[in-house]
Amino acid sequence: MQTKYKNILKIIGVLALGILLGWLLFGGSSSNEKKEHTHSEVEENTTWTCSMHPQIKRNEPGDCPICGMDLIPMYEMGNEMDPASFEMSENAMKLANIQTITVAKGELSRKIRLNGTIEIDERNSYTQSTHIPGRIERLNINFTGEKVRKGQNLAIVYSPELVTAQEELLQAQSMKDTYPELLDAAIEKLRRWKIGQDQIDRILQNGKALENFPIQADINGIVTEKMVELGDYVERGMPIYEISDLSTVWIMFDLYEEELKWVKEGSEIEYSVNGLPGQTFQGTISFIDPLLDAQTRVASARVEVANKDGVLKPEMFVSGVVQAKQAADKENIVIPKSSVLWTGERSVIYVKEDGAFKMREVTLGASLGDSYAIKEGLEIGEEIVSNGTFTLDAAVQLSGRPSMMNKGREVEERFEISNEAKSELNPLYTKYFELKDALTQDDFQTAMTKAKELKTVFEEIDMTAFQEDAHEKWMDSHETMKKVLEHIHHHNNIEDLRKNFIALSDWMIQLTEIFHPISETLYLQHCPMADNDQGADWLSKEEEIVNPYFGESMLGCGEVVEKIEK
Repeated sequence: MQTKYKNILKIIGVLALGILLGWLLFGGSSSNEKKEHTHSEVEENTTWTCSMHPQIKRNEPGDCPICGMDLIPMYEMGNEMDPASFEMSENAMKLANIQTITVAKGELSRKIRLNGTIEIDERNSYTQSTHIPGRIERLNINFTGEKVRKGQNLAIVYSPELVTAQEELLQAQSMKDTYPELLDAAIEKLRRWKIGQDQIDRILQNGKALENFPIQADINGIVTEKMVELGDYVERGMPIYEISDLSTVWIMFDLYEEELKWVKEGSEIEYSVNGLPGQTFQGTISFIDPLLDAQTRVASARVEVANKDGVLKPEMFVSGVVQAKQAADKENIVIPKSSVLWTGERSVIYVKEDGAFKMREVTLGASLGDSYAIKEGLEIGEEIVSNGTFTLDAAVQLSGRPSMMNKGREVEERFEISNEAKSELNPLYTKYFELKDALTQDDFQTAMTKAKELKTVFEEIDMTAFQEDAHEKWMDSHETMKKVLEHIHHHNNIEDLRKNFIALSDWMIQLTEIFHPISETLYLQHCPMADNDQGADWLSKEEEIVNPYFGESMLGCGEVVEKIEK
């Protein structure tokens, strides 16, 4: 009986073990196949890069050729996308705080902030002079800043000449019956010294000459300068005081050259005076100096202000704001300054097209405070980056695409050529690709043979096949190529030949862009590590990267920069 139970237990154990082994071997196959299939798809659509050297891009996992770190997957755009475009997911945009706006029509207006000082109205500034020659016996006004009234005695002058003139008057009076014209002449002489008729009558009535005469103020105002001292001898017409009427003052604002086109006579200005905190005033610019100061490079803008209560003092500091507008001949495009990256030579923005970002150069107009007017390069309705532009540009630069600091290649003007001219150029491309293939295989001898053959083919090109403007362009290119090929058959090692191949490839790329002589699709490819990490380009008939600058040591290093359609 015990043996029977033991057998049953053994059978149950074997069955359980079999079920477990069957599940382990076959039960998870569907899931595993699904995972392997998904993993395979990921690897197919993934570009592998180095986290420390993002210019390295491979189609399969491995080690970075620079630092040896494991390559990590980087999900790229499809191959059909414009190589100058850069795509970011919505999540990545949020993390980088990248925001966009739609370009709309704006107003060319800006706030012009001006600084200036209060100055005396030149029209109300008067130089008080003496009309009597003599010695200053007394000064009634002894310091600047003192108020004076019209007719007020400013000083007392002793004048020997005036005493003599009075004595002549008294003598003429005694002979008025005999020589009446002498009396008239003596009176007229005193009047020329601004001696009033009342004083003349008093002299004649007293029969005695006056020794001291007062100098009276001609206007009301404030003494701004004292020009004489007690005991000084003054000549007739000599200035003794500067008197200014401060009931009206000028505010003189400084206008820099770039602000002159914004601020005009008649512009309204809101200003505040540092000495009167909490108060703002309104004014109108009545005059702008047509001449700039040679030292400070500024012109003066004048605002006339009534100052009846005298609270505005000369030399007080004033700050003002002009809300200026500028007329334009066409629709005004205005964008935030945060959208623009300025390199010193050019201004660039990022435009969002079909979900991808693309750098574009623009021509800036006037600076409008926190925005710019755009003259060329943008259209109303386009979507541009308004925040996070620098962050986006950094990502674009790391990806190897044209960015703020990397303009990318400048494409030459294209010329149409005849089929005969294309036939002349086709053998040149054949030898170029043969030379490129030999370099990828590290075959120096074959590469030298192909280089010599390429030079021979180039020298045999019939330049008469190029007509009109294309002929002139070909002659320019021909001279460049002669220099490139001059020593290509003299190299002693493959490294020197590869350096020569850089210049040769640049010329071939330029030739392709100018004339498009090939009837098949070509790929412009780039290796960021070639030419001592300066980067170098080459042409290929295949999309797959096969690097001619490193050969077998880094055969897959590089990327497709552009697809040149046939």
